[in-house]
Amino acid sequence: MIRTTAMAVLLAAAFNVNAAEQAAPKADAAKGKVIAETVCVACHGADGNSPVATNPNIAGLGADYIYKQLSNFKAAEGKEALRASPIMGGMVAGLSDEDMKNLAAHFSQQKQTPAAAKDEKLIAEGQKLWRKGDFAKGVPACAGCHGPSGAGLPAQYPRLAGQFPEYTEDQLKKFRAGERANDPEKMMRMIAEKLSDQQIKALAEYAAGLR
Repeated sequence: MIRTTAMAVLLAAAFNVNAAEQAAPKADAAKGKVIAETVCVACHGADGNSPVATNPNIAGLGADYIYKQLSNFKAAEGKEALRASPIMGGMVAGLSDEDMKNLAAHFSQQKQTPAAAKDEKLIAEGQKLWRKGDFAKGVPACAGCHGPSGAGLPAQYPRLAGQFPEYTEDQLKKFRAGERANDPEKMMRMIAEKLSDQQIKALAEYAAGLR
C-alpha cells in the first residue's frame, strides 16, 4: 500500500511538471520581429545590427543573455534597475516579460554584420591580453570566459567577436567605474578595475576583429 501510494505521488508530480512545461509559452521570434521593427530599429537596427558604434550589435547574441540584459534595464516593484540606462530604461518600460523573451528570440536568430579591427599595434597588445591575461595585475585571459574566438557562452558570457570597439571600450570603463553593476559576482568589475585605459582600448580593438 505504501509503495502504491508513493508511486502515485511520483506519477502525479511528473504529470504536473509535464503540464507546466507544456503550459509555459515559448518565445515567439515573429512577434519579437514586430517589436524590433517599431521599438528597437532606430538604435539597434531591425536585425540587431546597429547603425552607430555607440549602440551595440546584438544580432546573434544568445537569447538568454539578451533577455537578461533587457530584464536588468527594467525597474520593477519600486526597485531601481540592475543596469542603469535612462534610454534603455525608457525603452523597456512598456515591454512585458513575454515581449522581452520574444525580442531575445528574434535577435538571437539574426546574423551579425561584424565590426573591423584597424590598429595593428592595439591588436597585438589586445591579443596578448585576450589569450594570456596580465599575470602581474592578476588579470585572467579573456578567452577563458569569452572563448578563443570571442564566441562566448550564450547563456553566461556574451559574444564579443565583431562588436564595435567603441562600445566594448565604453562598457569596460563602465564596469571599472562601477557604473555598470549587473555582472554576476562582480566578475567584470573586479577584472576591469585592474585594466588601464590603454589595455581596455587594446582589448576592444582585438575583439572587434575576432570571428
